[in-house]
Amino acid sequence: MNRNSARIPVIAIDGPSGSGKGTIARRVAAVLGMHLLDSGALYRLVALSVSRQGKSGGTAAELAKIAATMNVRFGIDAAGDEEIWLDGDEVSGAVRTEECGRLASEVAAIPAVREALLALQQSFRKAPGLVADGRDMGTTVFPDATLKIFLTAGAEERARRRHKQLKDKGIDVSLAALSRDIEDRDRRDSERSVAPLRPAADARLLDSSNLTINEVTRTILDWVESIELRE
Repeated sequence: MNRNSARIPVIAIDGPSGSGKGTIARRVAAVLGMHLLDSGALYRLVALSVSRQGKSGGTAAELAKIAATMNVRFGIDAAGDEEIWLDGDEVSGAVRTEECGRLASEVAAIPAVREALLALQQSFRKAPGLVADGRDMGTTVFPDATLKIFLTAGAEERARRRHKQLKDKGIDVSLAALSRDIEDRDRRDSERSVAPLRPAADARLLDSSNLTINEVTRTILDWVESIELRE
């Protein structure tokens, strides 16, 4: 990272699966006019790339090569929903399947993949600033982030939210199965040897279990206003 990019502000929003990081990050980025990085989607994109090649997996070296050569762009459509582009294709729907999420959690535990993606993630740090969400944004990728937030919610609440999200998209899935999947992901993410899921020492903790999306967004924007956030 060069000195100029190090001066560009970063808002790092970390937290477990289903905590609402993506939705909140998009809202905060839109209000502040900042760039957006959904780091978790990068691991989903690696998994999607593998499946597109007709494979169910690959060696660490093969997966790292895919991670290092992906052409990725994030955006927000007119309705405020995410847009994810992979090598010129809009794939936001394809990367949000439960199977892709399961594979992504396994891919994220591979040190070679995480190392390959580090430079790509840091390349999103551009003026006037970046809102980055993930699991290790404030601890590993942007340890000098201007504002670090650890957004969480109870496992049952996160499963309920995910269930509603999928039902709204016409996808029928068991709430009990979602709860088990979230608990499994939490365990894998917290116990992995490389960049485990944990709050940065200087992160602000925010439990969204009993808060609306608007309330969480407003809280973060209030924090932004309380600090000196400029390049």
